[in-house]
Amino acid sequence: MQPYKKPKKFDYNLIAIGAGSAGLVTTYIGSAIKAKVALIEKHKMGGDCLNTGCVPSKALIRSAKLLHETANSKKYGIEKCETQFDFADIMERVQHVVAKVEPHDSVERYSGLGVDCFQGDAKIVSPWEVEVNGKRLSARSIVLSTGARPLVPKIPGLDSVEYLTSDTVWNLRALPKRLVVLGGGPIGCELTQSFARFGSQVTQVEMAPRLMPREDADAAAEVMQQFAGEGITVAVAHKALRVEKDGDGGVLVCENNGSEVRFAFDKILLALGRVANTDGFGLKELGITINQRGTIDANELMQTNFSNIYVCGDATGPFQFTHVAAHQAWYASVNALLAPFWSFKVDYRIIPWATFTDPEVARVGLSEDEARQKNIAVEVTRYGIDDLDRAIADSADHGFVKVLTVPGKDKILGATIVGAHAGDSLAEFVLAMKWNIGLNKLLGTIHIYPTMAEANKYAAGNWKRAHAPQAALRWAERFFAWRRG
Repeated sequence: MQPYKKPKKFDYNLIAIGAGSAGLVTTYIGSAIKAKVALIEKHKMGGDCLNTGCVPSKALIRSAKLLHETANSKKYGIEKCETQFDFADIMERVQHVVAKVEPHDSVERYSGLGVDCFQGDAKIVSPWEVEVNGKRLSARSIVLSTGARPLVPKIPGLDSVEYLTSDTVWNLRALPKRLVVLGGGPIGCELTQSFARFGSQVTQVEMAPRLMPREDADAAAEVMQQFAGEGITVAVAHKALRVEKDGDGGVLVCENNGSEVRFAFDKILLALGRVANTDGFGLKELGITINQRGTIDANELMQTNFSNIYVCGDATGPFQFTHVAAHQAWYASVNALLAPFWSFKVDYRIIPWATFTDPEVARVGLSEDEARQKNIAVEVTRYGIDDLDRAIADSADHGFVKVLTVPGKDKILGATIVGAHAGDSLAEFVLAMKWNIGLNKLLGTIHIYPTMAEANKYAAGNWKRAHAPQAALRWAERFFAWRRG
């Protein structure tokens, strides 16, 4: 760490830079075990999840779902259900939801926990020192939790229009009549469906052959079928070439099978993933290693190439989810505070996630497509949610539960659920995989009737039937025949 001079004493045990999920959990853990910790945030406490991501998007999705249900009231036995709404009111409700959650992540709360909170631009000036607001703070360890921002591609002509991202879409108060969503991942799919349900004419453009390329093809097909039924235009295998200004809106010009295709819009929303925030913190000047993905390199202890500087959350990846950021933050904070006496290697074996479209798509562990690509032998068991009593009662009888197991055994390697409340139902499989609970034990567990979670038990039942001991059943048949006389 030459030519830097290590301080003889430190102001803090740990300083975290960035107050999103990763930084909040890092300092929460530090304060809980009575370490002296500081948290620096230049913008808003809570980071993207609270202000521009998970919280506002789920609030928007809920309002959109209510409109969709009232528009389709006939399937619930209600002849007609009229609604009136102002899009500005919906967006104000979104901000009200954010404000209601805000205290959980506030300066007041964390100050009350014993965290010293600073608002301002943080710059690392040595491996142990950070400058903020002209003040130099020292710490034995530093945790980088600087997050990420929406990717803005270098598409010719894009700067000629006022494009939206997942950061800026929340400023809208007028519903776009024609909306183009560029990107077919989770963010793009969630916002596509929501805006379509509010009444926008939405076209979703994706370069890959299908939406949701990280999910299994059959899961993506369920979502694409639902989108088609809701009047959404989905243009897959379309590569964006340029944007042309047209009045107050524009035209996205794409290439598909060698031909140019044009999509007119009043607004265009970019949903092409996220880029780690690595500029402006002094990382490059210090020599922190940034990898080819543009994220901060970390080893299995969440250390950077400086042994006392750690990183967690979207700034390092490889999974950019709030719950993964919190998961990494545990390892980063504990290792930062206790090394070299104790250290723990981060565990990525069981990472769940969900896309909150309708139907929801939730997954943990290995997918069927991944197993095929990696040539991993698996046994696939399915249960169709169209057969589930609760789903039928809710008029939500579509989707499936798919479980991957070791061939001939009930050990779960992965699970995908497509359907209503899939994100909630997946928790059972996450728990089972974490503690090595097989399908036999899931089958032997009482599930409340009627619930969506019963689908997990029925999937286990399908596996059990496929592995019924045929010789024993033939013996049982003869035994009961003998008992009848």
